[in-house]
Amino acid sequence: MARRASSKLHPGIIIGAIAAIVVAIIAGKSLIGKKSAGFGDVPKLDVDELLENGNMLRGNGYVIEGQIDEKLQWTTSRGQLVSVRIDTPGGDKFVGIEIPQQFNTLNIDAKQKYAFRVKFRQGGIPVATGVNRL
Repeated sequence: MARRASSKLHPGIIIGAIAAIVVAIIAGKSLIGKKSAGFGDVPKLDVDELLENGNMLRGNGYVIEGQIDEKLQWTTSRGQLVSVRIDTPGGDKFVGIEIPQQFNTLNIDAKQKYAFRVKFRQGGIPVATGVNRL
């Protein structure tokens, strides 16, 4: 007389399915999650403070996050100047950022979001010391 096959699920299959679900959830969160700027040790810029008196920020470092509105100027010997649109509670504000020639290898595109670590030079001009695409 032949034996009937057991209809119970094997515990290894259940554990494997649970592990696969956990891995899928973790991978999904890492792919969908917001990409960080990577400049956690530098404070975010208060745009209103910059627009009030940018020269008082001279020598300080900040992080500016926003969307490239327009590439204003570019030369291989001096770098480029871009206009960055920053979302603020009072509406969009625009800040010009000088990107030195050391970042010429980066492909900075209009309408893309970036985080810039900047240091303010004489006259309140923000100069990029680090660039990350968000």
